[in-house]
Amino acid sequence: MARIVGRTCLCTTVSDGRIRTLAVYIAMTFLRRVVMLSRSRKFGRYPEARWANCAFGTIQASIALLVLLSLVQPSRAFAANPDLETVLTGSRQRIEKLDYRLTGRLTRVEGNGKRTSHKFVAKAHWFPDGLRLLCEISGPGSEKTSLLLHMSVSGHVTIEAVLPGEKAASLLPFERWNDPLVGTDFSYEDMVESQFFWKHQELLAPEKYGARDCFVLKSISGSQGRTYYDSVTSWIDRGILYPVHVVKTLRGTGQQKEFIYYGLRQVGGVWSATQVEAKLQGKPGSSILVIEWGSGKANLGRKDFAISPSHAQGEKVK
Repeated sequence: MARIVGRTCLCTTVSDGRIRTLAVYIAMTFLRRVVMLSRSRKFGRYPEARWANCAFGTIQASIALLVLLSLVQPSRAFAANPDLETVLTGSRQRIEKLDYRLTGRLTRVEGNGKRTSHKFVAKAHWFPDGLRLLCEISGPGSEKTSLLLHMSVSGHVTIEAVLPGEKAASLLPFERWNDPLVGTDFSYEDMVESQFFWKHQELLAPEKYGARDCFVLKSISGSQGRTYYDSVTSWIDRGILYPVHVVKTLRGTGQQKEFIYYGLRQVGGVWSATQVEAKLQGKPGSSILVIEWGSGKANLGRKDFAISPSHAQGEKVK
């Protein structure tokens, strides 16, 4: 197996070298053409026009060179580290197969042990244009929070919300994405795993988390990312390609938020966690999302994702 991988990397490197050589040859050919014509006395009646054409050709060659070199980079990265491709492909495919309904509880546990619980009902489905997640959080009084999150295939997220006291759904401003969700350590943005679709991904040295052997993936948002996180580091079980521990680093402050996944199980070929605990660095207590019931094959359609003030989840989940 090691020899096969080695040959693959070597072939990729050779191929990359040929592409680079071809690109450089194209650029140099155009450059020589410009130089030769500039020294020639046979430019004709309109030397300026011919000079412009030659210069334009050189620009085209330079663009071709940049494009070819940029195409080389992704293949080289994956060839050099096939585990990175395995982790990203597995994580993205897991999300792209989502089609579930679930009910549970979202509980904030204070440092002194006091608990405040909310009913949590959600459903999600991956459509050709990305993931849709609709959830309703209610209690302990009569107030309700309804959310509709959409994540595109490139990881771009939009959030619609009907907050307590509001009569219609509206886009949640980005400035509020990091607000505590109903007073817990989960934020609105934490409801989807967009980090696996970010452009910049790096595989760190493998580690154990508890008894599990894990890939360690660092996802970096970049300066243009529409997120409150600089980076997200995920410890992903090597056998099932499901996260067991995630640390998110907040942009600007460097404060970290930790997520721990408990009770991993496989239902209908789909892995999920029965509990997710969130802890914010420097803040006592934690928050726990407990899944009490769920269906991994809900056969949902677009009609199931209409958000309204009194009907985010409409039907009763059986």
